[in-house]
Amino acid sequence: MKREMLGSVALMFVAMSLIPLGDTAGKLLTGGHGASPFFVAFSRFAVGAVMIALILGGRVHWHLYRDWRVWLRAGLIAAGIASILTALRTEDIATTFGAFFIGPIFSYVLSVRLLGERVTRAQTVLLIAGFCGVLLVVRPGFGMTPGLGFAVLAGLFYGGFLTASRWLADIAPPRQLMLSQTVLGTVLLAPLGLVDVPEVTATVSELVLLSGVASASGNLLLVLAYRRTGATVLAPFVYFQLISATVLGWTVFGTFPDTLALVGLALLVGAGLATVMVRR
Repeated sequence: MKREMLGSVALMFVAMSLIPLGDTAGKLLTGGHGASPFFVAFSRFAVGAVMIALILGGRVHWHLYRDWRVWLRAGLIAAGIASILTALRTEDIATTFGAFFIGPIFSYVLSVRLLGERVTRAQTVLLIAGFCGVLLVVRPGFGMTPGLGFAVLAGLFYGGFLTASRWLADIAPPRQLMLSQTVLGTVLLAPLGLVDVPEVTATVSELVLLSGVASASGNLLLVLAYRRTGATVLAPFVYFQLISATVLGWTVFGTFPDTLALVGLALLVGAGLATVMVRR
């Protein structure tokens, strides 16, 4: 059992490194090659849909695509990805991810209000602490930029997506739900994503594939890890994304969060870890 848990933790570390890597490729596309965030988001979903369809061997639960709730869930994640890629055009990766992490906090509030989940006083205090961490990263009214506004918007969309995923968790296996979100995300983003297609070069093609494959692989490994080991054990490692994003921003773009942003990121990680311990 201990070896299995260590294997799941290793999968989480890889998954939480791959997801920021996909966003790094997206930032390179929008910042260095003139691609629009909608094109990058569209291509990411398209690559992910093909990849997951191949893994499933063509097995598709077609009834899912007639359910408006599945379309809503896909629309939320599509809007979230488009928003975070818009933020990454002007903001460094670590700061963007810090603002984006308002998503789990928002999801927690929605789950209490809409799904009737119970919350303790300690969890509420930690929720407020996490929100303060986001405020230190974003600093609304004190140097907040439009890019960080899009990062917060992405987090809100993602929080809605997480709540919708809990709501619909029992209607299909996780990989079928992943296929539905990538297929429908491709369909929803196509009208905007195909309006302005960048010049297709070898570098652009490689970055498009890296963005899509890294993101889809990270999410698939996340699902696999959660199937092997309980979510309460693995949940703290989700915050490794913040560390990965900081390292990638430093090594690829030469950017590093300022002191207040670092304090906010540390507060986010600490509140997240403490929340999981309280749930246990």
